[in-house]
Amino acid sequence: MEGSPTVPLWKLSAAEIAAAVHKGEVSAREVVDAHLDRIAEVNPQVNAVTQLLADQARTAADDTDRRRAAGQALGPLAGVPFTVKESTPIEGVPTTYGLRRFSTLVARADAVPVSRLRAAGAVPIGHSNLPTLILSGMHPRSELYGDTRNPWDATRTPGGTSGGDGAAVASGLAPLGLGNDSGGSVRIPASFCGVAALKPTTGRFPADQRVIGPDDPGLASQLLVVDGPLARRIGDLRLAYETLAGPDVRDPRAVPVPLYGPEPAAPVRVALVADPGGHGVHPTVRAALDRAADALRDAGHEVHELADLPRFDEATEYYHRFPVTEFAPNWPVVRELVGEASARYIDFTMRRTPPMDAAELMRMAGATAGIRRAWAELMQEYPLVLGPIFTEPSVEPGLESSSQEGRDRVADAMRLCSVTTLLGLPAVAVPTGCAEDGLPVGVQLVGGAFREDLCLAAAQAVEDRLGTFTPIDPR
Repeated sequence: MEGSPTVPLWKLSAAEIAAAVHKGEVSAREVVDAHLDRIAEVNPQVNAVTQLLADQARTAADDTDRRRAAGQALGPLAGVPFTVKESTPIEGVPTTYGLRRFSTLVARADAVPVSRLRAAGAVPIGHSNLPTLILSGMHPRSELYGDTRNPWDATRTPGGTSGGDGAAVASGLAPLGLGNDSGGSVRIPASFCGVAALKPTTGRFPADQRVIGPDDPGLASQLLVVDGPLARRIGDLRLAYETLAGPDVRDPRAVPVPLYGPEPAAPVRVALVADPGGHGVHPTVRAALDRAADALRDAGHEVHELADLPRFDEATEYYHRFPVTEFAPNWPVVRELVGEASARYIDFTMRRTPPMDAAELMRMAGATAGIRRAWAELMQEYPLVLGPIFTEPSVEPGLESSSQEGRDRVADAMRLCSVTTLLGLPAVAVPTGCAEDGLPVGVQLVGGAFREDLCLAAAQAVEDRLGTFTPIDPR
């Protein structure tokens, strides 16, 4: 494989790398070195990788090669490099959240998902960029590391908040990225960068309870934030899914649900909802949804278009007000920490969606249970929903923090991501090709609780028919 002039190692999928390392066709050290060379060449243009872990990655790769030489068993991701969002701890490396004040806060241990990927043989090769403290908007612009650029077009955002991972995976810096999603944060960069991503069911993957400081996060943070992988191939998402899922004593929220549910008796029925809430959808996104729907029909699925989803606008409002209610008491202190430029997005958000009082919070809890029930009833008839990730093409960097109008436009465009996060449902982002302007567009397949398997299978059908489009050289 390494000897082929047309397939450099950094272009291979995670599955191809692991298979080659297992067979001894290439060493893990050669894989890591190839990706480090690619990072040296390309990262100055995209600024996706922040803290490069070259020495640590080479040491881990050498250990993999020694174990293979000794005849020891290797994990399913042996030798596969992956990036890790700056908010997720890697042992011995600062977890900065993109903030200068946190630049010396060295992690004492790996986060649970990092340790699981390591145990499967994968190699963390670097941290990846994000918005400052994950609070300054959708675009990955941090105080410490600056802007990450979309490798397809530097005038468009790569999306976020896991945009560093999206740009890294799309440009061949690593075949896997470990981000997290609290309203589209792995799905949006997947769409804007032309890669795939998985947002799991709440409780499917164990994660670290502590976010910042010694205390566990509040209820909104526990219920809305999930870790999720990004990759260039659906098959690689499946490998990461099988590695990351399952209970762990470090996170009692994670539950022991089987990875794969009952096999459907017939091809799964799919509900196409092109314009959730009826607020409008750009023709480019509508065309992407139609391409995905045709691919699913070609694979044997019944696809029926529905006008809307149950209680959609109500769920959207709860999604926005729930975390604001938790966050508002600490905002004056956090605002001073992040500075004026990074604070604008939260100021705009709180102006539009004020915190709830105790009575409103209790009403929200009851209403959300009813919305979940209504969606579960819909999914008895349509186990999958095909919908937009972002209802318009990739926007300019920092639009959401530029004005109240910009913030509201971005919040509206990601509305299906927001509602599925509130409901804790799984979703897979899959690319559908490039639009007339040459930029990639993706869609998402949403499943019922703990039916990631259905989402992945349908996304694979789309990929099989529409192809993949990365890695690319930055433009």
